[in-house]
Amino acid sequence: MKLYGVTGWKNAGKTGLMERLVAEITGRGFTVSTVKHAHHSFDVDQPGRDSQRHRVAGAHEVLLASGQRVALMQELRGAPEPTLGSLLARLSPVDLVLIEGYKREPHPKIEAFRAEPGNALIATDDDTIRAVASDTPLDLDRPVFDLNDTCRIADFILSEVGL
Repeated sequence: MKLYGVTGWKNAGKTGLMERLVAEITGRGFTVSTVKHAHHSFDVDQPGRDSQRHRVAGAHEVLLASGQRVALMQELRGAPEPTLGSLLARLSPVDLVLIEGYKREPHPKIEAFRAEPGNALIATDDDTIRAVASDTPLDLDRPVFDLNDTCRIADFILSEVGL
């Protein structure tokens, strides 16, 4: 599987870019999966539902299945957070895995950047960032795309990974 990341600080436009890239790249006939890193606690389950009750009761894993989707929830219960590599190994084969977050991992990335939050560019100190998608012009030593030019960004990523 080919990997490419979308990184950036909070409110930089990462999730919107990811959403548009998934739609654009799958629309071109490629299969895409995503991995999203969360820096906070999250819950995909709903309080009071059977699966949540199983988990709260102490189940290590809860597999929820229907005719439309399958969800596997695993409780770490004090174990260390899984590495990106171990998470990727769990995915079914696809053409491309887009990874949101994981700034410090060595896979190639594009940085989403918005001027308004006032954060510094990550790209200036990180050569795993191969391009920047920005809402403002930037003078960098790598490609800079308009943050909303999904087609050109998708072309760039697909070229980078050889698809």
